Amino acid sequence: MADIKAFRALRYDLPKAGDIGELTCAPYDIISEDQRQDYLKRNPYNIVRLELPKGDDPYTQAGETLHSWIENGILKLDMDPGLYIYEMEFLTKVDSGDTKKLRTLICRVRLEEFAAGVVLPHEETLSKAKQDRFDLMCATNCNFSQIYSLYQDPEHVTRRRIDNLASCSAPRYEFSDGLVTHRLWVVNDPAAIEAIQEDFAGRKLYIADGHHRYETALNYRRYLQQQGTDCNGADFVMMTLADMSDDGLVVFPTHRLVRGLENFDSASLIESCKEWFDLSTSADLYSAQVALDSAYEKNLHAFAYFDGENWQVLTLKDPSILEDFLPEKSAAYRELDVSILHTLILEKLLGIDKENMAAQINLTYTRSAEEAVQSVIRSESNCCFLLNSTRVEEICSVAACGEKMPQKSTYFYPKLITGLVMNDLSQN
Repeated sequence: MADIKAFRALRYDLPKAGDIGELTCAPYDIISEDQRQDYLKRNPYNIVRLELPKGDDPYTQAGETLHSWIENGILKLDMDPGLYIYEMEFLTKVDSGDTKKLRTLICRVRLEEFAAGVVLPHEETLSKAKQDRFDLMCATNCNFSQIYSLYQDPEHVTRRRIDNLASCSAPRYEFSDGLVTHRLWVVNDPAAIEAIQEDFAGRKLYIADGHHRYETALNYRRYLQQQGTDCNGADFVMMTLADMSDDGLVVFPTHRLVRGLENFDSASLIESCKEWFDLSTSADLYSAQVALDSAYEKNLHAFAYFDGENWQVLTLKDPSILEDFLPEKSAAYRELDVSILHTLILEKLLGIDKENMAAQINLTYTRSAEEAVQSVIRSESNCCFLLNSTRVEEICSVAACGEKMPQKSTYFYPKLITGLVMNDLSQN
């Protein structure tokens, strides 16, 4: 089962590098070029220079920058192997006053092929993203960001250990990025580390975010083996581990935008949907969202549909209908809202097949309902479908069946910040 390991993290030497809040950044795949430039204006040593390099030869430049920063003491290896407790405190909705905390563990995790059933994925991945991360690993031999994974701990044994350890001292880092307060503790006590390692010896890990990076780590290890290069450090990858039943674990929905369809006929689509869905009219986004919330509480499968003029809430009449369309899939997969939407409406009624979706030809995604609505109003999209969040237990059930959800099925919030700790793969 899961083999976790303490490690000597590569971290910023703050007296030389600057304030930790100015050295970290958001995940590389959600950073715009303007944001990237802003990070570097605040501090030229920001981790974005390594995690999202740009230029004529970006990967080589990232490797050279990393070597320079280590040589000049900007980055230093911790003296002793440790585990790192990472806490995020955040508002679930702006101005809501509803504050949550998620306390997690950063460590090394032994790489396992998916077939071993120890580390389980839940979403499909894109080749282009994997090639980018592979080229960066080849140039730097380092993990700059953590893969985000979940574990089952019904008795919260590990959470109690983590809480006890965090209560013994002040966090090494504590700062806010404006939306989330981040805290980090360093655990070097051998007895505590051994106890946590034993906790995970009987567990599986479910990848929440970072599928591309995990598959890249597997590919990188194979590459080193083929080259005859020492790859002991590359047998492990840096992960953040969260208890899947933690109240601070939040998943937001990712909405669908349909665009560029010739001869799109909204009235015809709605009429066709009546075969499988009950339809109810909503006045606006707010009332549509209220209807979606109600369906979620009742465990019904529903979507809100907007064509620029009219709102409809579509509620599936009979979940068993998916057995006819997806007989090869598990019940867990067939009962996902995203599977129902993709199979019955996007593929069957609109003719957007899986290859089209993967290439984002006629389908794009957004986490913002308001952005989806405005895209339709501006005629940038034919229509949009708003979804409810995928439940954490649904994610794990699909993964446990050895299946993967469609791309962009989940959005875990908040995203892990990059730059608190780094994993130098030359360290065994």
